[in-house]
Amino acid sequence: MIDDICAHLDALAKPRGAMGRLETLATELALTQGRVRARTSPRRVVLFAGDHGCVAEGVSAWPSEVTQMMVATILSGQATSNALAAAADCPLRLVDVGMTGPRVAGGGFFRDARIGDGSAPLGQGAALTPAQFDAAWDVGASEADAAIDDGAVLLIAGEMGIGNTTPAACLTVLLAGIDPDAAVGRGAGADDTVLAIKRAVVAAACARAAAEPDLRRAIAGVAGYEIAAMAGFHAAGAARGATLLLDGYVATAAALVAQALAPGSARAMIAAHRSAEPGHGAALAALGLTPVLDWEMRLGEGSGALVALPLLDAAAALLCDVARLDAIGADRAD
Repeated sequence: MIDDICAHLDALAKPRGAMGRLETLATELALTQGRVRARTSPRRVVLFAGDHGCVAEGVSAWPSEVTQMMVATILSGQATSNALAAAADCPLRLVDVGMTGPRVAGGGFFRDARIGDGSAPLGQGAALTPAQFDAAWDVGASEADAAIDDGAVLLIAGEMGIGNTTPAACLTVLLAGIDPDAAVGRGAGADDTVLAIKRAVVAAACARAAAEPDLRRAIAGVAGYEIAAMAGFHAAGAARGATLLLDGYVATAAALVAQALAPGSARAMIAAHRSAEPGHGAALAALGLTPVLDWEMRLGEGSGALVALPLLDAAAALLCDVARLDAIGADRAD
């Protein structure tokens, strides 16, 4: 397949390799879809929302109530993800898979698929039971299937959940094999005191997970509802031939889960960017992915993927819309 892609790019009406890294990206895009003339439209970004019991353990500078505040902002159309999705002409959906607090009225681009009112504190015991994990996975898979049934060829999973860089760090330790301290960053602005608590919680949770012989149960024990849903979304999207454009640390932790439980999912993935979170590079390396951008973004919400999406559009245009040299009667001189 890669020989066909390279031959196609070399046959276009331009000097060989003249578009530099865009040609590399075009090759990656074509490989995810298994066709030379890969496309990036139609597409969809789906944001999964969930809360985390570890916030009560002191791992975050922000309270869980901010999850509901930000969900309300997304529903109002005024969040960063809304603005970037509109700029990239990418339809957005929002799914409550495990928030706390009052339920939000459904309709429009919102779906109430809440399984539980936030995960349990992972520093003290399992964050999710296997049944809760599987239910969240199925929610994500159903969203990928619905998007692809509607014609989407490119999918972005995003998240909203205060405290979710803590389970992301745990999953990176478990599945990428790095030291807990190397996986833990400041998330949404943790000071030194919060960072120390976060490291201790992650270390305790990872020690427990490492002692669990069943991988799915170990993953569930350090995950979160929205992470499990993103993992199911990634696995189902990959199984059906869509391109998966990965966002930051939390989405990539979900991608590690998808690859671990549905081997081969990573072949469909393109890393949009490298997060400012210290463990993200190791997570990407474990998936064999090189990020398109390295801009120190760390918001979540699918925002980094949406920033990179126009570059994938350019790669698709190169593959699909540029004339071949033989079509214009030219001979290659280089």
